[in-house]
Amino acid sequence: QVQLVESGGGLVQAGGSLRLSCAASGRSLRMNTMGWFRQAPGKEREFVASIDWTANTRHYADSAKGRFTISRDNFNNTLYLEINSLDPEDTAVYYCAAVRLIMSRGTETRPSDYDYWGQGTQVTVAS
Repeated sequence: QVQLVESGGGLVQAGGSLRLSCAASGRSLRMNTMGWFRQAPGKEREFVASIDWTANTRHYADSAKGRFTISRDNFNNTLYLEINSLDPEDTAVYYCAAVRLIMSRGTETRPSDYDYWGQGTQVTVAS
């Protein structure tokens, strides 16, 4: 049973930075694409970024390009999302997710592409 646990969220002032972490347990996900999604109040869950198992392919939503950086530590089975220049519109619950199929392309953007999900971590950006 795969478990994903996010951490690192919180309340931050606009313009600040955060680093979200997602710790995986149950089995190694070092050969699986992983991704970050977010869901703001009253909105659908949206894709933020994904990374393939080699970390050579990193794919970002247009809204995330330039300010978000996805990375992974396969040795420690951990996924990261660094967010800079935070804006109040970034306020959302951030979820990490993983694809069950190994060695996939790393460009999966639909929630239905992902099989494992964390519970989410709240990010609130104050103006």
